Amino acid sequence: MGHNIKGTRMADIEFDDFMKVDIRVGTIVAAEEFPEARKPAYKLRIDFGAEIGEKKTSAQITAHYTPETLVGRQVMAVVNFPPRQIGPVRSEVLTLGVSDAEGGIVLLAPDHTVPNGARMH
Repeated sequence: MGHNIKGTRMADIEFDDFMKVDIRVGTIVAAEEFPEARKPAYKLRIDFGAEIGEKKTSAQITAHYTPETLVGRQVMAVVNFPPRQIGPVRSEVLTLGVSDAEGGIVLLAPDHTVPNGARMH
């Protein structure tokens, strides 16, 4: 049972389809303001360990986080989407989160420290 961003149920998928999405844990090593973004966002650099390395992205996560509170935090991200150009930022991963009741994004993360690059399963 899938749900889209607005909560409407999406079509069922096969397990093999889910396994094609490579979701890994990484540690934010740098975060900075992204004033060129159309919606408030930060530019992030995330370390996914030796196999994947550091990747850049932008994320609209300004409601609950500051750059200072992001550095050192582990997050979950899709690492096998093609890169997208978002203004001056080449977004290489999609950092995952969910909307709170007011629409602010809350990051998804493991509740214990795990090795960078660990795959979600």
